[in-house]
Amino acid sequence: MSELDDRVDVFLAHLTHERRVSTHTQAAYARDLGSAADWLEERGIPDWARVTTADLREFIAARHRAGLKPASLARLVSALRSFYTWQMREGLAVRNPATDVRAPKRPARLPQTVDVDDLAAMLDVAPSDDLDIRDHALMELFYSAGVRLAEAVGLDVSDIDLAGGEARVLGKGSRQRSVPIGSRAIAALRKWLQVRPQLAAADETALFVSQRGTRLSRSSVAARMQRWAQQHGLPVHLHPHKLRHSFATHLLESSADLRAVQELLGHANIGTTQIYTHLDFAHLAKVYDAAHPRAGQRAEPSDS
Repeated sequence: MSELDDRVDVFLAHLTHERRVSTHTQAAYARDLGSAADWLEERGIPDWARVTTADLREFIAARHRAGLKPASLARLVSALRSFYTWQMREGLAVRNPATDVRAPKRPARLPQTVDVDDLAAMLDVAPSDDLDIRDHALMELFYSAGVRLAEAVGLDVSDIDLAGGEARVLGKGSRQRSVPIGSRAIAALRKWLQVRPQLAAADETALFVSQRGTRLSRSSVAARMQRWAQQHGLPVHLHPHKLRHSFATHLLESSADLRAVQELLGHANIGTTQIYTHLDFAHLAKVYDAAHPRAGQRAEPSDS
């Protein structure tokens, strides 16, 4: 075993015993740093302290050419930075050559949505049993309020105010927000609350419960939703986040109010919400003509 590998082993022990990272994280670090050590050894660089930023850029470029995806390259760069930060703290290195190394950018991925008419046709199908009533209420809630999967399964009965038409959800970063619920979702939730006592355990507070009477799991929601979509002829794969994407996109297409959609989705940064602005210019022009106070006063073409 080389000195390069020895240093990595000491760092991995630090991750395990001092930082107490998960076995999954430790395995990722071991894999990434091990590949870097092998590459450096092949090029006759026996010491981590002699590695330059140019060396690491060349290594990342080589891994990119070998087919490593941008997400994996970004993780690799992060592992190298953390490794050198630890070495500097331990007095084993005087600089961090990974600081100025950048992984290739991930290609922008537009959110996948479901056509409005296809969604309406699927959601208009009447549920046939208690579990279908629950699933229908869940899907109406996803599309009506744009909630995340974790937010939906985390709801308690006390978080829903059907009379007021709103739900109180706990989002990322333990940020709580209230979201409006549409009339279709309210009607579906009322039906579910009527049959819920037949399934729920006596002391269960969860709004959505499984056949066992306990809080519904995320995996169960995804599987049941896809089952519903297949049974009722939806032409695309369906999952909870696709309904959230559809909620945001369809709302923006109708209102063009990015700030309002940001609040409804619970995004801390509006930059996250801006991915939903993939609207065609013709639609934006219509919104402008209908809403802007000076849109109807466009200048006439001049004769000059």
